[in-house]
Amino acid sequence: MNLGWSSPPLKNRPADELARGLASNYFTPAMCRTLSNSIAGLRFRVLRPTFRKILKKGAVEGFEPEPYLASVLNCMLWVFYGLPLVHPDSILVVTINSIGLSMELIYVIIYFIYAPAKKRTKVVVVFFLELLLVGVVVVVTLLCFHDTIKRSLLVGSIAVVFNALMYSSPLLIMGKVIKTKSVEYMPFLLSLTSFLNGSVWVIYALLRFDPYILSGNVLGTLAGLFQLIIYAIYYKSTPKNKDNRRNESGLELPTTQEQTRG
Repeated sequence: MNLGWSSPPLKNRPADELARGLASNYFTPAMCRTLSNSIAGLRFRVLRPTFRKILKKGAVEGFEPEPYLASVLNCMLWVFYGLPLVHPDSILVVTINSIGLSMELIYVIIYFIYAPAKKRTKVVVVFFLELLLVGVVVVVTLLCFHDTIKRSLLVGSIAVVFNALMYSSPLLIMGKVIKTKSVEYMPFLLSLTSFLNGSVWVIYALLRFDPYILSGNVLGTLAGLFQLIIYAIYYKSTPKNKDNRRNESGLELPTTQEQTRG
């Protein structure tokens, strides 16, 4: 069977080369850029009502800042990773994560303005620690490593670790969904965008064969897929009140009365 590339035959090709060939046959980096921008726009639509609610009520109520702060750190690391002095020819990584960083910073600022003193302190401390961590990574990378291969290895490995931590945070929500048999705290569109975003970056990583982007986003794709499966299982058992219908449509983020992801 010939899928459009030259020999060796399909069955004899290494798995990574086969996956890359399949990705390159149907996708291009430009297509990945368009898809990533579209998903970023959808994610903004998903999150916007949450912050409209905060602005309207003048309080953050049960919403928690951790997911947004985690995304800020994740985006900062990937922006640095995509710079030419670390990993050349990765402009898509820089542009998409710069957009994501800007969005998440807006969310954090809005949250900070309307949060009570205790939660404001948490935001300031965590954000300061994130800046400190990124600063240390930048200094060590530029001063101790003098070629892009070693710099890519260091920054990419660190970014993958925090990428995995960010993608694993929905496990708290999935546990709550299973316990309560309700998807009230797991918006569908947020789960869908997580799955789609991870999938697009997996394709991009295959096109460029970037192992750091690939490994981190395989986890993201699987996490998003598990969320969608859990949603499908417990959707019908969710109480059908007004607030839940809004959450199921993905137009609200969950509040945290116990310990859920905001």
